[in-house]
Parts: sequence; C-alpha cells; structure tokens
Amino acid sequence: MAKNIYFASDFHLGAPNQEVSSIREKRILRWLNEIEPSCAELFLMGDIFDFWFEYHTVVPKGFVRLQGKLAQMSDNGIKIYFFKGNHDMWVKDYFSKEMGIQVVSDELVMERNGKKFYLHHGDGLGPGDKKYKFLRKIFRNPVCQWLFSLVPPRIGLGIANAWSSGSRAANSSEETFWGEDKEWLAIYAKEQLQKTHYDYFIFGHRHLPLDLQLNDKSRYVNLGEWLKFNSYAVFDGNELSLKYFESK
Repeated sequence: MAKNIYFASDFHLGAPNQEVSSIREKRILRWLNEIEPSCAELFLMGDIFDFWFEYHTVVPKGFVRLQGKLAQMSDNGIKIYFFKGNHDMWVKDYFSKEMGIQVVSDELVMERNGKKFYLHHGDGLGPGDKKYKFLRKIFRNPVCQWLFSLVPPRIGLGIANAWSSGSRAANSSEETFWGEDKEWLAIYAKEQLQKTHYDYFIFGHRHLPLDLQLNDKSRYVNLGEWLKFNSYAVFDGNELSLKYFESK
C-alpha cells in the first residue's frame, strides 16, 4: 500500500532555455516514475515553472510531459498539491480543473500520522527582502493580474519570459549556507514555534538543501532545487528524510 509523502520544489522548468529545461523535465519524470508506486501524496512546493501565467483560454506552451504524468498520477488516486511560488504565482484553476490538483496560495498546515507540518514555498517570509515583499503584493493583487491579462498573450508572455531569463535560476547562481542565525526561513520557523508546535517546517525557494534541528522536537527542511541538487524530501509515516535523485 502506498504510504509515503513526497515533497519537491524549484524545478524552474523553462530556465535557462528549452533544451536544458527539457533534459531536466525528463529527469523529473524518471523520479516521478520511481516514486509513484510508494506515493500517497505529492507536494510540489513552488517555482515548478520559471514562469507561468494563465489567461482565460491560454496557458504557456511546453511542459506537456510533466503535466501528462501529473494527470495520470492524479487519476490513479495520488493526491497532488501545487504551491504557488514567486515564479509561478499566477496559477489559477487550470491544474485543478484539468488534473485534479489542489492549488495552495500560501501556507498549508497539516497533520499526518501524529506529526504536524508547516508548508510554504518560502517567499516573503522572515526578515529582510522588503523590495520583493512589496513587489509580491503587486504581483498577487487581483487588479494587477487582471490588467496584465488584458495584454495579448504573445506580448505578455514575451515580456514575462524576458524577465524570467534574468532570474536566479536562469543565471545558475551559487547558494551557500549563511549560518542558522542568518537563514531567514529558519528565523521565521523559530518565530512560529513561539506560538505553536510544529514537528516539521518544509520550504522551497532557498535553492539550498538544508536540514536544521530547531529544537529537540522541531526541524526545518529546505527542499533545494533541481538545477543542480535534484533534492526532495520523503515522509514515510514516521520520519522525514532529505534525499537526492540521480546524484553524482
């Protein structure tokens, strides 16, 4: 019986170009094929696409292999959650209507087998980054999204893809550990622990696989990304583990 819960984020499909992205997409499909027999739930925790914007009748072309696989897994009874990241926050109802995937806009708190989870892509949390937090409010504003939807898709998607090409993922910047006292998501997790207990905080966004013990009962896990690390997490009903797929 399938019992495992899998978590992954930051595939950034589309970056830095179609050729490289296609190789990554096929690697992700190999991973999905491998985990499928043991998968009860799959959490895709943001920035699955380097850019995504849904018009009323138009979505970005490409990524059909991933979408087909997710649809098949969903049809076979695997519950899939899609978190909005800072690159694909403009997801609306396409994935829920076409593939039966639950879209999560911000945090999701859940309990599984007696363990309490706090899940979020990670963008906009913790101290600092005031510029992005301001832009996030604009990008997520329904009026701003409606205004952008009035731009013809050929122009709108062209502008967005040009912006995406300058992203951190497209430019393959290196990430280094700053120390627990400076990791803003660890700081945020510790602040939440002052209010209530969580066994696991799971985030993406940071692009660096991390597994930090916050206290004797709580851990912070960052899922890393699939441009270099191919990292993910799995909860087997008892323990959460950070793993790597086809790592060298």
